[in-house]
Parts: sequence; structure tokens; C-alpha cells
Amino acid sequence: MPEPDPFLEAAIAEARAGLAEGGIPVGAVIVHGGRILASGRNRRIQWGSVIRHGEMDALENLGRRPASFYRSCTLYTTLSPCPMCAGAILLYRIPRVVIGENRTFPGSEELLRRHGVIIEVRDDAECRGLLAEFIRRSPAAWDEDIGLVADERAGGLISGL
Repeated sequence: MPEPDPFLEAAIAEARAGLAEGGIPVGAVIVHGGRILASGRNRRIQWGSVIRHGEMDALENLGRRPASFYRSCTLYTTLSPCPMCAGAILLYRIPRVVIGENRTFPGSEELLRRHGVIIEVRDDAECRGLLAEFIRRSPAAWDEDIGLVADERAGGLISGL
């Protein structure tokens, strides 16, 4: 069994907090120089936001920084980034993304790789379990979060662009 990663554990703690608030359990942290500088969680349900995914929340919580700053950060996220979050990662040229799991949603990993982002997938059981619990309870909210309508789920169109 791999050693626990304190940064991924911090992202998982954010996901747990989001689930406890009734939200979608996706958490993220931004690491720079071996320290967590910002954390976030999906707050779309809690705040009525259309864009507040975990990665976006962490970036917002980090605040404005010089463009060069992001280029030495690592983003840890419990779920593979969607196209919106991948766009932010590419915009700020975050060079490395550590992903808790990508089975539930494959995200935009290939897009990130094509642009030189180093992707590391941990396939973490707790990350999968938190999302599975939420999806069982709130499938419509999950579909909305990833931009699906019911017939697309039935047709197997869950993919990451």
C-alpha cells in the first residue's frame, strides 16, 4: 500500500467537507514549495454557483499572483479535472496535477497531457467512494455538475473532451 500523501489527504478532507455541506465531494489544494497555499471544494450547490468546482475554488482562494508563480505549483484534486478546470490549469500553466481518481469521470487528462502538464493518477478508493455516495443520493445534481442530461448518461456519453 502506498504511503499516505498529505497533500492528497488535504484535498480529500475538502471533499468530505463539501459532502457534509450537501455539496459535490470534490476537493483540491494548490501546493507551492512543499506547502499548501490554498484549498477548495466544489461549492456549486452550496453557493448556487455555475463555476465553483474544487479546482476553481482553490484557485480563487489562492488569490491573484504573478503569472510566473503558478508555473511552480502542483494542483492536487480528488477527481480528474473537467474541461473548465483544465482550461484554468492551462491558462495559468500549472505544470503538474495529481488526481485522486478518474474512474467516475475521466476528465480532460489527455488535453492537459497534450499541453505538457504532468498528470499523476492515484486511483484512491476514498475519492471514488465519496463520489459514489453522492451520485447514489443525487444523480441529477451530479449530471448537472458535469454538464450531462439524463439521456446522455443513458447513452454512455460521459467523457472528458
